[in-house]
Amino acid sequence: MKKFLVLLITVTSILSLAACGGGKSSAKKVAIMTPYLSSVTTNEMVKKVKAEGEKKGWNMHVVDTKGDVGQLASRMEDEITKHVNAIVIVSIDPNQIKAQIQSAKQAKIPVFGCDSGSIDGVVANATSDNQKMSEMISQYLFEKMGKKGKLVVLTHRPHPGVLKRTLKLDEMLKQNTGITKVTEQHIQVPGPIESARKQTESLLLANKEPGSITAVWAGWDEPAIGAAQAIQAANRNDIIVTGIDGNSQAIEMIKKGSPLVATVKQNFTGMADIIVKQIDLVLQGKQVEGKELYAPASLITKESLSK
Repeated sequence: MKKFLVLLITVTSILSLAACGGGKSSAKKVAIMTPYLSSVTTNEMVKKVKAEGEKKGWNMHVVDTKGDVGQLASRMEDEITKHVNAIVIVSIDPNQIKAQIQSAKQAKIPVFGCDSGSIDGVVANATSDNQKMSEMISQYLFEKMGKKGKLVVLTHRPHPGVLKRTLKLDEMLKQNTGITKVTEQHIQVPGPIESARKQTESLLLANKEPGSITAVWAGWDEPAIGAAQAIQAANRNDIIVTGIDGNSQAIEMIKKGSPLVATVKQNFTGMADIIVKQIDLVLQGKQVEGKELYAPASLITKESLSK
């Protein structure tokens, strides 16, 4: 009888431990994936998604491939093999990893986008209305230029959001014939501030005459910051710069009265909150609120900051 009781207690203990272990392993696993964690705004979104997911008891982990999209595709295949419960892609054109998104779909792993794009296989994407933001900042810049002059464009068309902003600018330039696009420069990522600063330095050396460059339109804040730094260093403060994103460094430069005169502030934490909510809905077996969801943005100038 004594031996039987000892055996019963031992078996019960093992089952209890197994149950505890099973509870831990049952936590939902979510992979957050990006090639651009070095970007201030991308990092902001990744941190927010991770923090909010952890609050819900999910097992969150981050994959950053440091600018290598090919490596991201490979790492995404690894996550699919691990049978994670959801994948979040941040600040990347989903067309660049289209095959992997389809593989995830076939494996019944939902893929969500945070400031990415919306294609088949992406259950929901949270972003800003990039065309609207471009319209806001471009209209402001054109007014500051007096609707005439020479414009330099700094962009990165592989990013879906930046591409939409640039295409909207192109459309608006056709309607504002007094403004001439001198050049469009592709900004390297990672390292967009340094890339923009060096390219702007070269452009300033090649265009020394007053009025040869009136303004710089940057597709997001980091190149706007780099361009403004180069303009200040060259004492060419007649040239104005605009960005888009509303990161803290850009806002500080606007406050101080640098060549960077305006940006459009995106609600990046709002995007993260939207996506976490959509993940939660899907994990509960419910429908998402929409395939393309927008977080509102606002124009930031020195005047608006002083209010």
